[in-house]
Amino acid sequence: MDTLSLIGIALALIAIFGGQAIEGGSISSLLQLAAFMIVGAGTVGAVLLQSPRATFVHGMRLLRWIARAPTHDAQAAIAQIVDWARVARKDGILALEGSLATVSDSFVRNGLQLLVDGFEPDGIRNALEVEIDAWAERHRAAARVWEAAGGYAPTIGILGAVLGLIHVMENLSDPTKLGGGIAVAFVATIYGVGSANLLFLPIAAKLKALIGAEVHHREMILDGLLGIANGENPKLIQLRLLGYLA
Repeated sequence: MDTLSLIGIALALIAIFGGQAIEGGSISSLLQLAAFMIVGAGTVGAVLLQSPRATFVHGMRLLRWIARAPTHDAQAAIAQIVDWARVARKDGILALEGSLATVSDSFVRNGLQLLVDGFEPDGIRNALEVEIDAWAERHRAAARVWEAAGGYAPTIGILGAVLGLIHVMENLSDPTKLGGGIAVAFVATIYGVGSANLLFLPIAAKLKALIGAEVHHREMILDGLLGIANGENPKLIQLRLLGYLA
């Protein structure tokens, strides 16, 4: 569980509602259904219009990474690669075939399969780099769904403010209706700017950071597998891979 993300969201909400309470305002005045509908539905609609269906769905699925980010035991991965290097150096690369069944990570398994099948190092590099790039681009496109939401929400919040002011202007002769229109106007702006800068943009930035960390891990795995393919000394492979952890 990524408690830091949950703490961040909680602090953001406390900052808004706590500040309102300290200023002597009513917290209930920040709860406006009309403003929420304008900003929420408007932002979702704009993002849906921009994004292909598969990309949008994938972006929604990535949201779980905010609470439970994917992690890797890099030290264990390095130890496994070094062990494979020792086996390959002693008994030949074909001796690694028995390890395929024990590998759960599809990327590592694909690389090890290419190694066992006897492909040249350049061929292995090209195949795995394409896989890394394709994976990264698909996930970055999904993260951009949240980035897009952060871009649209403030503008739609302003649109909600304008709609609220129009409602105010239409009811200048009836003072009892002025308060509701003004509330929607200002609260819609708060929803738009607040959701963009406290939720959508930070979510997009965190997802990009997690994607970058995964790409870095896969590049380390690729480097290790190429070291085995080139017949390098296991100790040299280990020292080079440890550099990825610096």
